[in-house]
Amino acid sequence: MIKITDAILAINPNAEVVVRGSNIDDCQIEWQNNTAEISKADIKVKMASMEYIVKRQAEYPSMAEQLDDIFHNGVDEWKKTIKVVKDKYPKE
Repeated sequence: MIKITDAILAINPNAEVVVRGSNIDDCQIEWQNNTAEISKADIKVKMASMEYIVKRQAEYPSMAEQLDDIFHNGVDEWKKTIKVVKDKYPKE
């Protein structure tokens, strides 16, 4: 699951914020140091658009397996392996 802070920082990389709770609908967000407030609706949309990241991470081989693949089969074959997952879960 995408964290609320990850979505906020994807919208505004310079945001300074404290989030209490993990559910966007009932969490408390404290905007610090004059950070412009982002609506929960906008944060929720961003979180949904980032779900491909979680899905990809679950299916990618471990880093050790990826490095072993590169060592034994070369970068081009490794790219083919990774592309299958990227194509399955494209960025939205």
